Amino acid sequence: MDPKLKKVIAVTGATGFIGHAICGRLIADNYSIRVLVRDPRKASSRTFSDAEIIHGDLADPDSLQRLVSGADSVIHCAGAVRGATQAQFDRVNVEGTRNLLHAIKACATSPRLLFISSLAAREPQMSFYAASKHCAEQVLKKEGAGIAWTVLRPPAVYGPGDRELLPVFRLMARGLALTPGLPGARFSMLYVDDLSSAVIAWLGADLVAEGIFAIDDGHARGYDWHDVGKVVGELCRRRVRVVRAPSWLLDVPAW
Repeated sequence: MDPKLKKVIAVTGATGFIGHAICGRLIADNYSIRVLVRDPRKASSRTFSDAEIIHGDLADPDSLQRLVSGADSVIHCAGAVRGATQAQFDRVNVEGTRNLLHAIKACATSPRLLFISSLAAREPQMSFYAASKHCAEQVLKKEGAGIAWTVLRPPAVYGPGDRELLPVFRLMARGLALTPGLPGARFSMLYVDDLSSAVIAWLGADLVAEGIFAIDDGHARGYDWHDVGKVVGELCRRRVRVVRAPSWLLDVPAW
């Protein structure tokens, strides 16, 4: 493909687990990427060797304008997953999303926007994180008139580069599953490459559906920790004991 004909995709959160995987897939599918990073050193991997690097963050209107200007689409992956107060989450997840939206709306030709939210947003009372994701979605619904936008709500995302579930799986490989919830509680999961495929499908669509969509791997009724422990046990050839851990022991963000 003629480089001049490549579509330009702007990405926030590109150096994070999900954003990095999506960028790798975008490059493999011959898109040109432009990424917003706070620390350019984190964008030094081979994945970003041909990317346009914009130094800034979601609180910097100038860097956001440079990020989205001339882009065909924007993939918004950036977000805070840890914090001590609601205000800390809202500063990044809500106000950052609003700032990005305003930058897009200021473009002469507004790129369309895909917001990678979280399944946790359907239960905002569950945590500061969940509440902030829910509020960010409401920002798009209330202030997104005039641009094409879609929200994807992935569940627990796992795969190479994951740092949240990795400690849980490592402990399982040793024979013990300390779960962040009731061992029998059911939940959905999604492999990071499948999430990237969903993003590619969205980019390839002539028209995008405006709305909020939950996605998962299609496994009927989801999983419980006994299911996951059984799979890990089979792979590691050992029995995995599933035990509920106290909330103070596991520092795993809400999904």
